[in-house]
Amino acid sequence: MATPVVTKTAWKLQEIVAHASNVSSLVLGKASGRLLATGGDDCRVNLWSINKPNCIMSLTGHTSPVESVRLNTPEELIVAGSQSGSIRVWDLEAAKILRTLMGHKANICSLDFHPYGEFVASGSQDTNIKLWDIRRKGCVFRYRGHSQAVRCLRFSPDGKWLASAADDHTVKLWDLTAGKMMSEFPGHTGPVNVVEFHPNEYLLASGSSDRTIRFWDLEKFQVVSCIEGEPGPVRSVLFNPDGCCLYSGCQDSLRVYGWEPERCFDVVLVNWGKVADLAICNDQLIGVAFSQSNVSSYVVDLTRVTRTGTVTQDPVQASQPQTQQTPNPGVSLRRIYERPSTTCSKPQRVKHNSESERRSPSSEDDKDERESRAEIQNAEDYNEIFQPKNSISRTPPRRSEPFPAPPEDDIATAKEASKPSPAMDVQLPVPSEVPARPSVMTSTPAPKGEPVIIPATRNEPIGLKASDFLPAVKVPQQAELVDEDAMSQIRKGHDTMCVVLTSRHKNLDTVRAVWTTGDIKTSVDSAVAINDLSVVVDLLNIVNQKASLWKLDLCTTVLPQIEKLLQSKYESYVQTGCTSLKLILQRFLPLITDILAAPPSVGVDISREERLHKCRLCFKQLKSISGLVKSRSGLSGRHGSAFRELHLLMASLD
Repeated sequence: MATPVVTKTAWKLQEIVAHASNVSSLVLGKASGRLLATGGDDCRVNLWSINKPNCIMSLTGHTSPVESVRLNTPEELIVAGSQSGSIRVWDLEAAKILRTLMGHKANICSLDFHPYGEFVASGSQDTNIKLWDIRRKGCVFRYRGHSQAVRCLRFSPDGKWLASAADDHTVKLWDLTAGKMMSEFPGHTGPVNVVEFHPNEYLLASGSSDRTIRFWDLEKFQVVSCIEGEPGPVRSVLFNPDGCCLYSGCQDSLRVYGWEPERCFDVVLVNWGKVADLAICNDQLIGVAFSQSNVSSYVVDLTRVTRTGTVTQDPVQASQPQTQQTPNPGVSLRRIYERPSTTCSKPQRVKHNSESERRSPSSEDDKDERESRAEIQNAEDYNEIFQPKNSISRTPPRRSEPFPAPPEDDIATAKEASKPSPAMDVQLPVPSEVPARPSVMTSTPAPKGEPVIIPATRNEPIGLKASDFLPAVKVPQQAELVDEDAMSQIRKGHDTMCVVLTSRHKNLDTVRAVWTTGDIKTSVDSAVAINDLSVVVDLLNIVNQKASLWKLDLCTTVLPQIEKLLQSKYESYVQTGCTSLKLILQRFLPLITDILAAPPSVGVDISREERLHKCRLCFKQLKSISGLVKSRSGLSGRHGSAFRELHLLMASLD
């Protein structure tokens, strides 16, 4: 029997000589994971295609070493900052310079493109942060607050905030619309090298030279958790696209972390030294590192990396699907970003403007264009990556093939790796501050008091096991018997399920008939009278989408049902109950407390008496629910966070 070929989890892809002198900065294209830009002491910016040996394009114009580079999201513009404080923006498709931005008095240490508008943020050793409008070639705003060099800048996914990290050991959050600092996050004991926003939730991660990673809640402006014991200064972190975990590029290793509670899911050995940037594409993590004039690229196969705890121990947390980009309202731990609505037409770019708008008539711009050049050194790769074949083409290709993994070094390793063992990947010893590898594979055990929750997203039906459909003994004459057993397993409970679904369909038709009359209260009453929580959940999911539908008399009917939902074993029921209760608390709790605290009126006021009766009823029901919420606020994961938020909202009941 042939020995199976076992591929590696992490491997070195290539090593190139990127510049004639030392490399001082580099960045990966986050959209494709295939484009690499490097800045060097030779004052050039070179562009490369990952896993190809030749430089695609070399950009000139800077007169001092290039210390920071950044690509925009579509990978069509690049900005580079130099040691002298100048910033240059190039159009990669047009292969020419767009803007030269002057204003900083010292080295440019960090840059970032706005995710939607045509703005660039720059951080300098002069401690200032500047926001630039590329179209108008001007500084829109200057942010002051750091006392030392600004090492990293990141725009939030919705483009409303800017996070900055500096050598003064602090992280600051800036409100771009108000033009002022929102909050400062102290706590690190060393220079902060990197910050990264969660792709969906109001969460920020920061990595420091003090060998810690901190997670910050952007609603409460406080630390969520802190991971200590990194093997060296933290220079590069990246959230998984679905937000399930955080990758940290450590010294010669990749570490995978969760934050509520803080734990290490996996450690993979990657001999990349000091990794400078990370990107994810096709379920592969690409990391790049540089030393002197050389740049090396590495690949980690994320399908063989543990990114969450096991479903049996923490089903609520592990139920988030890997491909989900933006969670539905009520599913996320905390508030999610509201991204601007987009259409098929892309935002207006500088290079699409008229020539008179695109170029300043000043002699300084003419001089910049003469001195700055884009030297295409590999026409074939340039045409493939940057030259669109039509107006809606977008390259680098969105659907690039994953890099093939090399086989293991020897047959003995392959034989050993083919055995079912958690040691298939080469692992680094996990420090004592982080859970050891065996505990990682079984996830953090849930507290004994936590109820068993059936996740909303499952990979297999409840009550069916794959082993039921496999032959117990490999005997040819038993094949027919096994098929019959398999069919009987499939048909088992089928008639009962059909009856349940038919009944639910009739119940929903009944509720819908009342709903079409426009009487929301009566339709909810009819759903409650049916005595089927699934129908109540379906109806509440609709009502929750429009807060204006909620009235005080509706609360009196729904609150007892919410108490049942919060005690349900189904995750989707608990989520719906939490969302409905949050809406009621935000809209009606101040009104209820004010009416109950008001002095009695003089005379007879029937409407006021009815309102007072409804408020007393709601208050009594909320007091009953508050005990349940308080008892579950200590849970971990998504539900624990939701219950803690509800407990804070219900604090006035005490």
